[in-house]
Amino acid sequence: MERVLITGAAGFLGSHLCDKFLNEGFEVIGMDNFLTGSPKNIQHLKQHSGFSFIEHDVTNFIDIDGPLDYILHFASPASPIDYLRIPIQTLKVGSLGVHNVLGLAKAKKARVLIASTSEVYGDPLVHPQTEEYYGNVNPIGPRGVYDEAKRFQEAMTMAYHNFHGISTRIVRIFNTYGPRMRLNDGRVIPAFMGQILRGEDLTVFGDGSQTRSFCYVDDQIEGIFKLLFSDYNLPVNIGNPEEISILDFAKEIIELTNGQSKIVFKDLPVNDPLQRCPDITKAKTILNWSPKVDRQTGMKKTFDYFKSLTQEELYQTNYKNFDNFIKK
Repeated sequence: MERVLITGAAGFLGSHLCDKFLNEGFEVIGMDNFLTGSPKNIQHLKQHSGFSFIEHDVTNFIDIDGPLDYILHFASPASPIDYLRIPIQTLKVGSLGVHNVLGLAKAKKARVLIASTSEVYGDPLVHPQTEEYYGNVNPIGPRGVYDEAKRFQEAMTMAYHNFHGISTRIVRIFNTYGPRMRLNDGRVIPAFMGQILRGEDLTVFGDGSQTRSFCYVDDQIEGIFKLLFSDYNLPVNIGNPEEISILDFAKEIIELTNGQSKIVFKDLPVNDPLQRCPDITKAKTILNWSPKVDRQTGMKKTFDYFKSLTQEELYQTNYKNFDNFIKK
């Protein structure tokens, strides 16, 4: 049985990756420090004979007993509300964290897949974004701590690949949604759905003409899995190229959920990307992958998940976790 380490295992994507690899017959070691992840996301795995968990901060040295075949590095704050509140930790997990992960991969002779992001393209001047586009990023802007952490991750990963011969993969993840997202993490889908469930108006920033494209989590996980087992070591976009404006999306959410909310407009945040859409030609040709779940189906599944949350969960934030971690 092959062994895989998944950092950020209690996060949204990390927990779904744990499910995927266990279902495929792997032994899975999950690792998380619960800064932004939740024990609830992996509670169902505690009794699984193929799953073990280590509570650990990957910015500290990582030591795993026994052999490792694969490592997937998904530990990182991943939403604006996270990395604006914990900027230093965001930078550290993208620098010290990836260094520790790559060092472990070198020691174990393991293949490593690094989770990068569409944010490496910044506010793009090319549309849709191909992997060859270098990006339009403000390194000292409010989003710079996340953007530059991920750009550094990619550079460090390629350095280990080229200098040490490590088998590496890099996935550039575009907006992904589905069950186990944190409701109050500041991203547009949980933000809109949380506002609907709390009976609040939907907040649209700017005039709502900025665009996003949304990939359902099952599709994203399948793309990541295929990339890991491909022979391609350069970055690959994984996302859904079906684009929609934020204003149209807000209207779609109200209709889908039979909500009574109105739409209110607020100022656009600094450096908020005006367009975000992946060119997935590489994923199609190299991985034989493309998204399968249409937005209406995926949104219904996601809304049903959020409807199942308790009243306390509808209103809670992760600020306490942040504050307790920073005091350690």
